[in-house]
This record gives sequence, structure tokens and C-alpha cells, in this order.
Amino acid sequence: MASSRSYSFLLFSVLLSSAGTTVTSASCSRADREALREFQSGLSDPYIGIFTSWTGEDCCAHWYGVSCDPSTGRVADLTLRGESEDPILTRAGRSGLMTGRISPAICRLDRLSNLIIADWKQISGPIPSCITSLASLRILDLVGNRLSGPLPANLGKLSHLTVLNVADNQISAQIPKSITQISGLMHLNLASNHISGDIPSDLGNLKMLSRALLGRNQISGKIPPSISYMNRLADLDLAENQLWGSIPAFFGSMPVLSSLYLDSNRLSGLIPPEILGSKGLGILNLSRNELTGLIADVFTSRTYFTALDLSYNKLTGDVPKTLSKATFVGHLDLSHNHLCGRIPAGLPFDHLEAASFASNDCLCGWPLQACRS
Repeated sequence: MASSRSYSFLLFSVLLSSAGTTVTSASCSRADREALREFQSGLSDPYIGIFTSWTGEDCCAHWYGVSCDPSTGRVADLTLRGESEDPILTRAGRSGLMTGRISPAICRLDRLSNLIIADWKQISGPIPSCITSLASLRILDLVGNRLSGPLPANLGKLSHLTVLNVADNQISAQIPKSITQISGLMHLNLASNHISGDIPSDLGNLKMLSRALLGRNQISGKIPPSISYMNRLADLDLAENQLWGSIPAFFGSMPVLSSLYLDSNRLSGLIPPEILGSKGLGILNLSRNELTGLIADVFTSRTYFTALDLSYNKLTGDVPKTLSKATFVGHLDLSHNHLCGRIPAGLPFDHLEAASFASNDCLCGWPLQACRS
């Protein structure tokens, strides 16, 4: 499962390494300093005390997590992470825990490029709707809090945004249609919230998107055909939602798609042969749906699955013999279907356990019971 918290972008690493560095070419503006003070007043950090460095008049010097444009003294980055790998938190021997709310005062930092308030676990309340006025914002990362309410309706105004991550919160309502106007968006993570409604029909307008993680929500409706236009999409996670309808065949021809998670939905119909025969997919999870029919025998020497999970469906017929031609199949799970017949011999079958084939109608052969001649 693609974890909503597991991504490690190089850009984020650079930001983390620079968090708290001092840039003193120009002192911070009084307006920015007052906005930061008001923002701080809405939060409580009882254990770590990261705000103890927020003293003095120059917020561009020694204020933890604050970085400024050296030529103007305007606050450009605010990076506050509660993760244990942060040096301050590591020395304290604990992860961060912060309560309170994100004050709309943050919107007065109108030169912000990166806003990261992540993994504090107890920051609650809504995302200030005025955040869409931050015209220079490139990264908005609010993962791992308890934020609630809808995403701001006018997200599309953030025309320079490349990363939007609000995973692991309690965000509700629908995905704003305006999100499809952010043409440069590359990483979208809305996983593990309470988001409902359909996926925007023109999500495919996000041609630069490489990761779309929408799993573990309450999203319904069909998978929009426009996704096929996303030629840079490498990872798509729609798992654990309420999607219905058939699985589009276009997933098998998307040029760089390497992981596809559609498990735990209400998808029905056949598994398109184009997906099983894809030369690029390395992780495919279609488990816990209502898929029917045969598993197409379309695997080749270019097949390379680190994980292929088709369990808990209503699939019938044989185990595909051409799987033995695959260059590599790591994890294979065909359990809890209606498959029948002899399990092929040789790789990858000789290194699989019985659990990979359990609870089918009449499969036999290694690693299950021997077939009757």
C-alpha cells in the first residue's frame, strides 16, 4: 500500500535541512513579524518548545523554521515539522505534539513560497480559506494533523503550487473542482481523510502530476477517463474508497505508471488484459472488489511485478500459465476467488505460499494439495 506519509521528495529534504537557518542580509518586516506572533499565539507546544527561539525583533535571524528572502527580509518559508527525525525533536527524544489552530494571520505572509506545518498530531480546526491568497506558494504541506472542514474552494488560485499534501487529517466534503486549474501541480496527497463525492472529471488537466494519492477516503463515482491524459503519472492510489464501475483499460498504456492501487472499492466487470500485460506496472492491487471473469493469460518476459494482488474478488478460470514467463513476480495473491485447475509449476509459483491461492473453488498442485490424476 502506498503510504500517505512515506514519500521522501528531494525538495522536502532540502527544506528540512535548511529549516531554522539564519538569513540576516535584511531584517524581517514588522508586518511579517507581527503575523508570525499572531500565528504562534494560536498554537501550544508544551513539550518541545520550538517557539522559544522566536525572540527578538528580527524573525529572519534564529527563529526556528523561518527563512527569509535575503534581499527583502520578507518571510519566504515556514517549515515546522513534528517528525522525530527533526534534529530538535531527536535531541528531545520524542515526536512533536502541538495543539491549537492555524491562524488566518498566516495569510498576511504574502511572500510565502513554502508552508509546512506537518505531523503535529493535534493541530485542529479548518485550513484558513484565505490561504488561497498566497500567490507565491509552491509547497503546502499540512500532513499529519487533525485539520477538519473542506479544502478551500479557490485552491485553483494557487497557480504556482507544485506540492499539495493534507494527508492524515480529517478533511471532509468534496475535492474542489478548481484544483484542476493548478497546471504545475506535481504531487497531490489527500489520503486518509473524510473526503467524499466524485473525483473531478477533468483531473486529467493536471498534466504535470506524478503522484496522486487519494486513498482511504469516502470518494465515490467512476474513475474519470481524463486520467488517461496524465502522461507523467507514476503512482495512483485510489484504494479504500467507494468507487464503482469498470476498471479503465487505459491504465495499461499510461507511459510511466508504475503503481496502481484500486483495492477495497466496488469496482466490477473484467480486469482489462491491457493492465495485466502492462510493461511498466510494478505494483497492481485490485483486491477486495467485485471483479469477475478470467485472469487474462497475457504475461510476457517483460512482466515485472513486485506485487500483484487480485484477492477477494469473483474471478474464475485457471491460474494464468504465462505468469511463468514473467521476469519477476514477488508477491502474488489470488486467494478468495473462484479459480480452479492446476497451479502451474516453476517460477514464480515454486516460491509462493499456500496463502497466495487459499479459498478458491478447486485449485490444486504446489503449494496446495496434489492434483488427482
